[in-house]
Amino acid sequence: MDFADEALPIGELLDERRHLLDIAFWTLGSTAEAEGVAAETYRQWYALPEPDRAAIEESRAWLSRIAGGICLEHLARPGRRRTGAAAPMPETAHGDPSRALERQVSSVLLRALDALAPAERAAFVLNDVFGMTPGTVAEIVGQSEPRCAELADRARQSLRDRRGRPAGPRQHDAVACAVREACAAHDTDRLTALLAPDATAFYDGGGKVRAQVRPVHGRDQVARSLLTLLAPRARTTVETHPVNGRTGLVVRYDRRVAAVAGLDIAGHRIVQVWVVINPDKLLSWNRAPDRPGPP
Repeated sequence: MDFADEALPIGELLDERRHLLDIAFWTLGSTAEAEGVAAETYRQWYALPEPDRAAIEESRAWLSRIAGGICLEHLARPGRRRTGAAAPMPETAHGDPSRALERQVSSVLLRALDALAPAERAAFVLNDVFGMTPGTVAEIVGQSEPRCAELADRARQSLRDRRGRPAGPRQHDAVACAVREACAAHDTDRLTALLAPDATAFYDGGGKVRAQVRPVHGRDQVARSLLTLLAPRARTTVETHPVNGRTGLVVRYDRRVAAVAGLDIAGHRIVQVWVVINPDKLLSWNRAPDRPGPP
């Protein structure tokens, strides 16, 4: 292969590097460690024999798997220091500070992630934050797909438990209904008032639907993202419905479930929103539309 065949646009190269830094920063919570993971990932790439590199069809997917594995090794090191509040990530080389990850993630959430067991954190970050396929997550974590799903579920529950005392059933139902009404009316102010200042929304498209690839943080940003997704549209309905034992939202398009949203509510405010758009995870909802299933 001629070296010119490996040339890529500078924007694509920088976006790829930012993607690897984001994976490492989310997983480890450390700028310095993220830089080290990216460097080691590229070292392993160039250590491959040239024919092996040429045979890799999806270079970003390969690099992401390697970066995820390196992160898991870091997390599992005995005596690894907890990071606490994370230092800001540097701006991208093309001067786009709006993509700096620290603007989207609070130190509170990062500290909560830091309290998770290594495999739980890796499974959660790779699945919920970056929407990697179950097979890829299982390969990185070194567990079966069902086991990785269980680890991610435990991580979600742990994050919920750390965000404060859950609202009682009646209060939870009232807030969920208010969210549906605010979305139906496209009322930004009302929806924003229902969200905690540091609310976070996770969108799981699983690579099958174009969705937010990173969590959305902050009440204003979360409100805008939810209104964009749930705004009234022809052939689309939004209803309250049990989701994992608590009232959430179910979005139907032409009577088929297109999205399921779980709400974590503490007091009178929503602290986390978990939106599943991945059609593979909605199969059970569409096979039995009258019976709730896990998002």
